[in-house]
Amino acid sequence: MTDPADDLTIRPFADEDWPQVWAVIEPVLRAGETFPFSPELDEEQAYHLWVTIPTATWIAEDEHQGLVGSYYLKPNQPCLGDHVCNCGYIVAESARGRGIGGALCRHSQRMAPQFGFRAMQYNLVVATNESAIRTWQRNGMTVVGRLPGAFRHPIHGHVDALIMYRSLPHRHDPLPE
Repeated sequence: MTDPADDLTIRPFADEDWPQVWAVIEPVLRAGETFPFSPELDEEQAYHLWVTIPTATWIAEDEHQGLVGSYYLKPNQPCLGDHVCNCGYIVAESARGRGIGGALCRHSQRMAPQFGFRAMQYNLVVATNESAIRTWQRNGMTVVGRLPGAFRHPIHGHVDALIMYRSLPHRHDPLPE
């Protein structure tokens, strides 16, 4: 059986990709169910958060749907904590359930050491986002903390958020299979 994510091309973001990236991330941000950013965020603010601030941003394309997802990679903390990265992933609603989030996660884990990151931390994984939690755990992330009621979900009210973490290999060490 082939992995549907095998048909993906994941490449660095280019400025001409922004209209398509915005079309994918805007509905997710507006829904307010998985990211702590304001649902009223405008396009310029979103560009700043998704492209300008991060160390790097990538997009995922497939030959049938075009742009189906994106992620960013950035230091989780400044200075003495900047060896641990943080990522944000978004998959187009029409492309969910095909393994794209997992493919983006694996790609980020391969890329992060190339930027000098030694670990990966997700600070606020919304507990109601069960498919993402399963995906991150399948890709080596471990829940290291639970923040009670830390996320104001528009449907479920105050819900817990998880902190997830994993060490990464040094720049030239392979990731475990």
